[in-house]
Amino acid sequence: MSPARPAAVVVLAAGEGTRMKSAIPKVLHAVGGRSLVHHAVAAAAQLAPEHLVVVVGHGRDQVKAHLAEVAPEARTAVQDQQLGTGHAVACALADLPDLHGTVVVTYGDTPLLTGATLLELVATHADRGNAVTVLTGELDDPTGYGRILRDASGAVVAVVEQKDASEEQRAIREVNSGIYAFDAAVLAETLARLTTDNAQGELYLTDVVGIVSGRGERVAALPVTDLWQTAGVNDRVQLAAVHRELNRRTVEAWMLAGVTVVDPATTWVDADVTLEPDVVLEPGTLLQGRTSVGRGAVVGPDCRLVDTEVGEGAEVSNTTSYGAVIGAGATVGPYTYLRPGTRLGRKAKAGGFTELKNAELGDGAKVPHLSYVGDASIGAGTNIGAGTIFANYDGVTKHHTEVGEHSFVGSNSVLVAPLEIADGAYVAAGSAVTARVEPGELAVARGKQRNIRGWVARRRAGSRTAAAAERAEHSGAHAEQGDPTRQHHEHDQRKGRDA
Repeated sequence: MSPARPAAVVVLAAGEGTRMKSAIPKVLHAVGGRSLVHHAVAAAAQLAPEHLVVVVGHGRDQVKAHLAEVAPEARTAVQDQQLGTGHAVACALADLPDLHGTVVVTYGDTPLLTGATLLELVATHADRGNAVTVLTGELDDPTGYGRILRDASGAVVAVVEQKDASEEQRAIREVNSGIYAFDAAVLAETLARLTTDNAQGELYLTDVVGIVSGRGERVAALPVTDLWQTAGVNDRVQLAAVHRELNRRTVEAWMLAGVTVVDPATTWVDADVTLEPDVVLEPGTLLQGRTSVGRGAVVGPDCRLVDTEVGEGAEVSNTTSYGAVIGAGATVGPYTYLRPGTRLGRKAKAGGFTELKNAELGDGAKVPHLSYVGDASIGAGTNIGAGTIFANYDGVTKHHTEVGEHSFVGSNSVLVAPLEIADGAYVAAGSAVTARVEPGELAVARGKQRNIRGWVARRRAGSRTAAAAERAEHSGAHAEQGDPTRQHHEHDQRKGRDA
């Protein structure tokens, strides 16, 4: 076993988190598209420990189910009663074989802690031969934190909790992060000696420091200047604060990698999003889940893309998308809704005020505006006119519509599924199509227009509409009297009707 590889990492995640005032366990609240505990185990996993153990308690079934999805390599240990951090670690070790090497202890509510910092902690611990190494930070206001006590030589001798500290000790600004590296044998032996002789009546993990130091074994601190890494979440205010800071770091990292972010303050990018160089993110953009954006694509303004793939050079504006694939060079928006199962081919278009669900547009196909396309395949080069509805649901079952390549569907048509429109076919505007249209055919499915003369005068007498019609007829009559050609045309029309 490499000295840098710990025997175990223990993530403490059993607390109820009452200050969150939530039915959801605290560690399942999300920042940057991941739960708090997901961030914690992702950082821990970078150490490649022999054992990764998450201690669960409150909401254990929910937390276990979540961990099985996001970190199947992690095992769980149950802390039935929250009797302190020392008790929680003891619960973790009870589920493990005898350990040799380093045991790291961290928390399930510190989402900004990085794997790099944990690697430095483990390396420092091993290189110096410490029995205990604690991660510390210096705060202007250390209220609420355990204080690091040092002797005259600067060696760490103890950690004292806020409630147990004297006034002199409370003035100390160096605080305990609660994140440690322990020699496994030392930790196991010392945990058995902890007592509840403190203000909380709990088994403090911090007391291990005093016990180990008191018998002359080496205890050291690794100070960190990036205090956000040790910031825990106890309420919704802190949740928002760490989310904002995580997003700032994420967006900044993408900008340094070659992404243009026009307004970082209004751009939110989840931890699992991937972006290629020369992507442009306009203001008001939210990229969530496992969204990916290809080189040179422009997203925004005002977009929310969740688990969406955006191809190279595509343009997406004012769009909400869930689980869609947007091809290279395609255009989407404005005010477009792409639902799961939607796939847009190369240079395809889903225009303004359109909704697509489980729909595939071939290369160059267009749904320019004001249409609903559900459960459909549209061939390359086909154009769907404005206001077209793919009527996919009969009240019981969803049905599919197939529109071939280089076909044309006129505006305000209804395509009633199941339906097939072949390659190179036309549908006349305003049609309600229910039967197959063969290649090269024009489908016309609408009633013949009939104009009822004098209807307004009879049914809307005295209205502004009737007055306007009367004026128009009067002016039209005068115009006809002065136009011999029109008079002759009308005479021919009358003769034709009389015949």
